[in-house]
Amino acid sequence: MVFTTILLLSSFLSNGFQELHIRIQHLCHFYRNLGTDIYSDSEHNMLTNVLNYFYQNRSGADIESKYITSGEKDKLAHAGVHKTDMGYVQNKWKNEYLSDYGNTTDKIQVCTFILLTFTQKYDIILTKFKTGDVSMDKINDIISQIDSYVWGLPLIILIMACGVILSVRLGFLQVRKLGKALKYMVRNEEGGSGEVSSFAALCTALSATVGTGNIVGVATAIAAGGAGALFWMELAAFLGMATKYAEGLLAVKYRVRDENGNILGGPFYYIENGLGKKWKWLGKTFALFGLLAGIMGIGTITQINGITSAANTFFDPEQSHTVTILGMEYTWTTVIAGALITLLTALIVIGGIKRIATVSEVVVPVMIVAYAGCCLTIIFCHITEIPTALSSIIKGAFSLKAAAGGAAGTVMMYAMKSGVARGIFSNEAGLGSAPIAAAAAKTNEPVRQGLVTMTGTFIDTIIVCTMTGLAIIMSGSHNTSELKGVMITMDAFDYGLPFSERISSFILMSCLAVFAFTTILGWNYYSERCLSYLTGANKKITGIYRWVYIAAVFIGPYLAVEAVWNLADIFNGLMAIPNVVAIILLSGVISSETKDYLTRLKAGKVKE
Repeated sequence: MVFTTILLLSSFLSNGFQELHIRIQHLCHFYRNLGTDIYSDSEHNMLTNVLNYFYQNRSGADIESKYITSGEKDKLAHAGVHKTDMGYVQNKWKNEYLSDYGNTTDKIQVCTFILLTFTQKYDIILTKFKTGDVSMDKINDIISQIDSYVWGLPLIILIMACGVILSVRLGFLQVRKLGKALKYMVRNEEGGSGEVSSFAALCTALSATVGTGNIVGVATAIAAGGAGALFWMELAAFLGMATKYAEGLLAVKYRVRDENGNILGGPFYYIENGLGKKWKWLGKTFALFGLLAGIMGIGTITQINGITSAANTFFDPEQSHTVTILGMEYTWTTVIAGALITLLTALIVIGGIKRIATVSEVVVPVMIVAYAGCCLTIIFCHITEIPTALSSIIKGAFSLKAAAGGAAGTVMMYAMKSGVARGIFSNEAGLGSAPIAAAAAKTNEPVRQGLVTMTGTFIDTIIVCTMTGLAIIMSGSHNTSELKGVMITMDAFDYGLPFSERISSFILMSCLAVFAFTTILGWNYYSERCLSYLTGANKKITGIYRWVYIAAVFIGPYLAVEAVWNLADIFNGLMAIPNVVAIILLSGVISSETKDYLTRLKAGKVKE
C-alpha cells in the first residue's frame, strides 16, 4: 500500500520527479523516515512539506540535513527560495493534479495525507516513548485527571439528585411496582406497535449493559474505593431504577418513525420533542458524546480489552508467546482473540437491530443465569464470611479517614466516586443508552415499557454486581496490589469456587467473553443511532461507520487498560449530563404519564 500510494502521488508531479533515486528495497524505510520531523510552521501542512521535499530532490538541491526540524530552516540548501518552492508545489497540486483527476484525486489525497501523517506521528511518538519523554503512565495520569474533573462531586450530586427527585415524585415506584415490572418483562403486549418485543428490547439493552462493568468494573471500583464502593454502587442503582424507568417511558412517548417506517427514539428525540426545538443543541450534544462513548469507550475498547486480558491470564499468564507489532510486543493470545471477536462482531452488526436483538434474546438470559450461579456458589461455599464482608462494606462507605497513599480526600469520597461511576458504567442508568433500544419495543404504553426498562438496572446491579462484589470482598482479592482489573475477579473465583483454579479461570473467562461481546453488539446499535441523529439519517455514513466500529474493536486489545477505563468514564459522564438534565426538566411529564397509566390500570382499562 505504501508503494502504491507513493507511485500514485508521483504520477501527478512533473516528469523530473521520476528521477528520484529511491531504491525499491528501501522504499518502506524511506516512507517511514519521510514523515519524521519535516520542517513545519503555520504556512506548511504535512502534504506540502512532503511535496516540497520531493521537489528539492528533483531539482538537484543538496540538502544538508536529511530531516529538517522546527527551528532549523536555515539548513535547507536553498532556504532563500523555500517559499517559492512551496508556492510552485502547491500550484502544481491545485491546478494540474486536482483539475485533471477530479473526485478520484480527493480520495488519493486523503489516503496519502492520512498515511503520511500517521507515519509522522507514529515515529515521533515512538521516539518519545523510547527516550522516556512520554510514557503510558504519564498519558494515563492526564486522562485520570480529566476523569476526576468530569466525575467530580457536581456530577455525582446531579445523577443522585435525579434519582431522588424521580423516586419521590413517583412514590418509590421501583419498590411498589417491581413485581409488575418483572411480569411485563416476560409478557408481550398485545397489539403493540414497534420493531421488536419488549423482552427483545430489554435483552438488547441488557446485552449492552451486562458487560465488563459487572466483572472488571466492580473489581476496579472496589480496588480503587474499597469495599464501601459496593454500597454506593447499590444506592446509585436503587435510585437509578427510577431514572431508568423515566428513560424507557420518555423513549416510547417521544419516539418517531422515519420515512421508511423505522422507529427512532432515545434522549435526542425526547430532548428535541419534549423540551422543544430550542433544546435540539442539547440532543446533539448527547448524540456526540454517545457516539464517542460507543466507538472509543464503553462500547468497544473496554470490552475487547477485557476479553483479551482474561484470555491472556488463562492461556498465557507468563506472556511467553509474543509478536512485535509497530514496535510494541503483544501476546499471540491478544492477537488471535482480538481478531476472532472482530470477525464475529462484523458478522452480526452488519444485520442491524433485528439481528442484534435475535442474538441477545438467546444469549443474554443464559449468560446471566450461568454467571449468577457461579457467584452464588462462591457465596454459599463461604457463607460464614458474609457478616465480615457486610461490615467492611458499611464501614468503608461512611469512613471519614484520609484516603491511603497520600491521596486527597476521604475513604468515603473515594468509595462514593468509584461506586457511582462504575455503577453508572455497569447499569447505564442516567447514561441515556437504554432508551435507544427501548424505543424499538412493540408497545403503545410508555409507562409499561418504562417498567420493563427499569428491570435492567435491577438485574444488572442489584443482582449481578452485588454477587460479584460480595465474591471479591469475601476473598480479599481487592487488597492484593499486584492484581489489576479482571485478575481481581479471577482470583476471587479461584479462591471461592470448589473447582481447580484452571476450571474456575476458564468459567470466568467464558462469562466475561460473552458479556463483553454482547455489549459490543448493543453499543454498535446505540452509537449508530447517535450518528444517524447527527447526520440526518445518512445511510452511507452509517454504513461506513459500522466498519469504523469494527476497526475500533480490532485495535482495542492493543491499548493500555487503565487509560481505556478512565477514557470510558469520561465519555459516560459527558453523556449523562445532557440526559439527566433533560429527565429532570421532563419529570412533570413522567409523573403525569405514570398517574394516568396507573389510574387506567386500576380501572381495568389497560391490557396487560
